[in-house]
Formats: sequence, structure tokens, C-alpha cells
Amino acid sequence: MSVILVFLAVIAGFAAWWLSHQRLMAKPWLEQGVIGDLVGVEGSALPTAKIGLGVFLAVVGCLFALFTSAYFMRMELSDWQPLPIPRLLWFNTGVLVLSSIALQCASVAARRGQMDMVRLGLATAGLTALAFLVGQFMAWRELTEDGYLLAANPANSFFYLITGLHGLHILGGLVGLGRTTARAWNGARPEQLRLSVELCAMYWHFLLFIWLAIFALLAGWAATFMDICRQLLT
Repeated sequence: MSVILVFLAVIAGFAAWWLSHQRLMAKPWLEQGVIGDLVGVEGSALPTAKIGLGVFLAVVGCLFALFTSAYFMRMELSDWQPLPIPRLLWFNTGVLVLSSIALQCASVAARRGQMDMVRLGLATAGLTALAFLVGQFMAWRELTEDGYLLAANPANSFFYLITGLHGLHILGGLVGLGRTTARAWNGARPEQLRLSVELCAMYWHFLLFIWLAIFALLAGWAATFMDICRQLLT
């Protein structure tokens, strides 16, 4: 329950931040000047695409929060047998961090008009994201070869479900990233790519945050943290 409350708090914070950009306390009837010259009167300071992506990510965050809550509740039962975490997941985590950093660099380069750096950042992000997915598949294969099958134990099922769901979101993000990369290599100017690159970076940073939370959950660190919080509260 506490995990869901944390995610809801994050969503509420995003909503409050967005509303703060809407000039809700403005008094346009007191403003002087020509209509259309007033900054922010015509609409939100944020592009509509960013607002839409933010709402989508909030929904995805709630979905992962529900799975996390179910994970904590299910692990309390006696038939729960946690599976070992493949060492390859450490490498995959580092690769996903590099992918997120590459997109952030591409976003900064797009603002500065550095087209070569934009292309390099997008290509690096795409290749490292693909490496992450390949690494996740290899980790699955390693576990199945060791006998940790999907239906063998509830802990196994949750592992494959949560990591698979995250992988699907990475795969979906690669579609948008691929389109942006194709535009970058087909002669689009940095100012034309800026919003698309920023959206990709925003999406990737979110998926990195989700993966770090998943990794902590599967490694058992999250459960230890929850136990410490319960002890402090009692």
C-alpha cells in the first residue's frame, strides 16, 4: 500500500507542477498590451506532446506500482521461493544507464544545434537499448536452463512478468526512437528534432527509474527497506 501511495504522490507532484505553468492565478483583464503579445496567455508553457507523455507515464507508473504491491503481498505466503538474480542484470542496468545518458546528451546537443552530436547520441541510445533487451533475454535463458521456469514458483512468475512488461515498454520506445533517428539522418534540422529528442529522453529516464526500482525489488533491497520502515514506524 505504501508503494502505491509513493507513486500517487509522484503523480500528484507532476500534476501540481503542470498546473503551476497554466497561469491559473493570472488576471488577463488587468493585462496591458495587444492580445497575443502576452506570454503564456495563449496556452500552456509546455508542449502538448510533453503533457500527453507525462500523463501516459503516470499511468504506466501506477501499473508498475500495482504489480509491486502485489509482489509484496504475495511474497508473504509460505510457497514463495525467491530465485537468484543473474549477474547479467548488473551489466544490463549499466547499459540502460548509458542509453539514458546518451539521450540526455542528444537532447542538450539539439538545443545547441550540434547535429553531429544529436545523431551520435540517438544512435548510441538505440544500440545500448537493443543491448539491454538482448541481455534481458539472455538472463531469462540462463534462469530457464537452471530450472527456474515460469510456472515453477510464484516468485518466478513475477520475475518474468515484471521484467517482460518493462522490456515491452523499452521495445515500444525503440519505435519512437527509431523514427527520430531516421529523421536525424535524413537531413532534419536540430530545431525540428528538439521536441522529439526531448520526448525520447523523458521516456528513457522514466524507464530507467522504473528499472532501478524493479532491480531493487527483485534483489530484495526493497523488502529490506520496507522492513526498516515498519520497524521505525512501530
